[in-house]
Amino acid sequence: MLCDQMTPKERMEAYNKGQQIDRLPCVPIVGNTAAGVINAKVSEFKGNGKLLAKAHIASYKMFGYDVIRVFTDLYVQAEAMGAKVHYPYDQTAYLEAPAINDVSEIDTLEPADPYKDGNLPHHLEAMKIVAEEVGDEVTVTGPVTCPFTNASFLIGAENLVRLTLKDPEKVHKLCEISLETNLRYAKAIIDAGCTPSLTDAMSSNTVISPKQFKEFSFPYLKRLIDYIHSRGKSVTLHICGKTNKIWDLMAEAGADCISIDNDASLLEAKQKVGHRVRLMGNIKPSETMLQGTVSDVKKAVFECVRQAYDNPKGYIVASGCSLPTETPFRNIHAMMDAVREIGYPPSEDFFNYMIYKGHFPSQYDSYCSDYV
Repeated sequence: MLCDQMTPKERMEAYNKGQQIDRLPCVPIVGNTAAGVINAKVSEFKGNGKLLAKAHIASYKMFGYDVIRVFTDLYVQAEAMGAKVHYPYDQTAYLEAPAINDVSEIDTLEPADPYKDGNLPHHLEAMKIVAEEVGDEVTVTGPVTCPFTNASFLIGAENLVRLTLKDPEKVHKLCEISLETNLRYAKAIIDAGCTPSLTDAMSSNTVISPKQFKEFSFPYLKRLIDYIHSRGKSVTLHICGKTNKIWDLMAEAGADCISIDNDASLLEAKQKVGHRVRLMGNIKPSETMLQGTVSDVKKAVFECVRQAYDNPKGYIVASGCSLPTETPFRNIHAMMDAVREIGYPPSEDFFNYMIYKGHFPSQYDSYCSDYV
């Protein structure tokens, strides 16, 4: 079995400088899948920073990926601002009720204190523990749910989209309050020795138009990214679904790396904005990582690398979004093993053989069987 020759930080630093690396950086976006690594249940993470840290450290050590993302769900900030969140026994939490029901209640909302409110202090505790234990060898990130998306959890997604047409000033007010929470949380994440990682699901073109993105999402994203840059940290921005019409704006907002959902095309992203930003993605979390075979996973990795390894600003192999909780460990291993087998720089002959012929060489067949 192949082994890494560099730590994740060594690999990323060398890659950023255009120096030789052993393989491309790889980030299967492990969220609550980490619970199973320590035989915990997802619901046990609530209010337990030590357990959350233990799971993510164990997951990193098991799979050897290049970024640890201390994540449970997108609602941590909104819950700290009054939203009601339901925690199933062993599944990802979901929004049960927004913080307010009507725009008349907006003035009752206050930005969250990351050291006091909701589960924010426990997530910060987890990040600090992870950073102290393995932060010298791997980047540790803390997810920040961006202003427009967090605003949707404060008043409800349908209400927010309706307000973009009927009362845009109220949308801006909700985004402003959310931005203040974002800034406070981003500061706390950085002070804990970690890097904020931005997620903005509701800013997808599947939900709002590019024009609405420019009006309601872009200004707040830019201010948030500007702050993170002022603290010496780079920014990865993930927006779910279709984003090809806003890639330029995502880059203009200051994102250093754009995480591409599997609904979008890596090849198109490379052609449109690859000269401006690093790309990350986009193996299908459900169809391939959850439901696919080891062979399916490896072929998907080969195809993504073939499309984007020569992106001018660089490329990180990754899942298109967070992995489902039940993702088989063998498929995460397969994703990591595939990038190790490809190495760097990749050989076009390798891709031609592995992908277009539809089978693996004999030594690779036995390699794959390790995790079947």
